Order: sequence, then structure tokens, then C-alpha cells
Amino acid sequence: MPLYRDEAIVLRTQKLGEADRIVTLLTRRLGKVRVVGKGVRRTKSRFGSRLEPGMHIDVQCYEGRTLDTVTQVETLDPWGDAIARDYPSYTAATAVLETCDRLTEEREPALQQYLLLAGAVRSLAGREHDPNLVLDAYLLRALAVAGWAPSFHDCAKCGAPGPHRGFHVVAGGAVCPSCRPPGSAAPAPETLLLLSALLAGDWAIADASDLHHRREGSGLTAAFLQWHIERGIRSLRMVER
Repeated sequence: MPLYRDEAIVLRTQKLGEADRIVTLLTRRLGKVRVVGKGVRRTKSRFGSRLEPGMHIDVQCYEGRTLDTVTQVETLDPWGDAIARDYPSYTAATAVLETCDRLTEEREPALQQYLLLAGAVRSLAGREHDPNLVLDAYLLRALAVAGWAPSFHDCAKCGAPGPHRGFHVVAGGAVCPSCRPPGSAAPAPETLLLLSALLAGDWAIADASDLHHRREGSGLTAAFLQWHIERGIRSLRMVER
């Protein structure tokens, strides 16, 4: 199919030549694709502003030998513009987009990851919840979709019913006293309850959580993420925790 059309979210961009850009998209149907936006860095570009990170678009592309070429773009939701107006939302969205880029492969359909990303970016653009909570909820769910779901209640090693106080990233989450490896963390029970609520989408519990438990949960989430993807997410350093 030399010409195709799909719904997509812009993950990132990089300069190409004097006026072009390589744009990485997560599409609803095809998965992650890298395309060329011809002349989008010129001030008179017809759709340069629509190919910015976080934008939700309807895009038409022409297949090339190495990279496809964008021929038409329509804005579905200007999430990128709304997010850029609020620094905490912007930094959280940047980490979300980078994580999605790392968890997906080119040309492999990833509908669950696409829907999860769309929900997170929509929430950040609409200021529905605290940006840090949205970020942590996205990270936990994206890891679960990728096959690395953490346990916050039962023991991740033997399955012993919880709740348990120990938490070990390498073991997969909460650990019972018998399975608890040396160096395990001992987060507050409220922190594990918060993380469980974020994973399950229980925003009533998450929104009512204490700032101290949010910060502790963010540290555990970041550690769990970076262990499983084996490299750090650079954007997390900019997020105000």
C-alpha cells in the first residue's frame, strides 16, 4: 500500500537537512512509524505545527524505501499545544512520550499502548489530575501492557496473600518476609495502596493521597521502570517530584 492513512500521536521529532524533520508517530493501526515531514521547519509550512510532540492527528503518508513521507495532516486534538502551556504537564508528557517510544517497536501494532498513551496525554492536556499521578499511572500501566506488571499486594515471588511491607524491584514488587531479599525497600502501606490504585485506575484513592506517599511511590515507579527497560528515561530528570 504505497499510500496509507491512520490516526496517530506524535512521539518525537528530529531535524533532517535544512527544513525537514523526521517524525516518530505511534499510530492506532500500524504501531510506531518514522516519517519525513518535508519543509515543516519553514515558517510557511502547511502542517509543521501539527507535527509537534503530543499532537493527536490524522495523517496520510506515502511509503518510501527507507522512510515514509507525510503528504497530509489534520489535527484531531491539539493536546501538544495545551500541554506546552503548563510546565509540570509538559515535563510529565515528555516522560510519557519517551517511555512509549522505548516500549514500542517499529511497524508492530500496539493498540493497547496507543489507547493508554492517548488517555494519559488527554488527561495531562485537560488538567484532570496531578501531572505526577498521571505520569506514574501511565508508567505502571504501560509496563503491565508490556508484560511487566508489578505486584503491590500479594508476594511477587511465591504469591503469598498480602499486604506485605517489603518491596523489591528485581523480584517484581511486594515480597513476603520469607521471600524478601536483602536491600528490599519498606514503603509505607499507604504508598503501596496508592500505587495499586494508579495501576487499577482508582482515581478517588489516588487524588486523595498524601504528598509524601506520592513522592515515595514515584521513586518506586521510576526504579521499577528503569530496571525493566534497562536504560534510564532522560525526561524523568526534568519532572518535579
